[in-house]
Amino acid sequence: MNEYLLLFRGGETDRKEQTAEQWQAHMYRWVQWMNGLQQQGLLLGAQPLSSTGKQVTGNRKAVVDGPYVQAGEAVAGYLMCRAGSYNEAVGIANGCPILEFENGKVEVREIQELKM
Repeated sequence: MNEYLLLFRGGETDRKEQTAEQWQAHMYRWVQWMNGLQQQGLLLGAQPLSSTGKQVTGNRKAVVDGPYVQAGEAVAGYLMCRAGSYNEAVGIANGCPILEFENGKVEVREIQELKM
């Protein structure tokens, strides 16, 4: 099995339009989805990310506030998982609750082995 990183983007505008009850139900679907992956032994880790951060530029000459991307493109969180193939990892991503939002996206990237 290979390891994959799922990067979650978007959902901020849809989140603002939800009632507290709708948001609670949405978050429950996240818990169910991740618990299912954990029970299958596929979940390696997951965390949300702050919407603010710092960006270090080339040659460490500057540290600036960031990220500088459109709101819907900012990485909101990540999940690391195991899967037998890219297609299987994409299948895992298809179950992600962020896709309930019109601008919700999941980027699937295979984690490469660092050979030194």
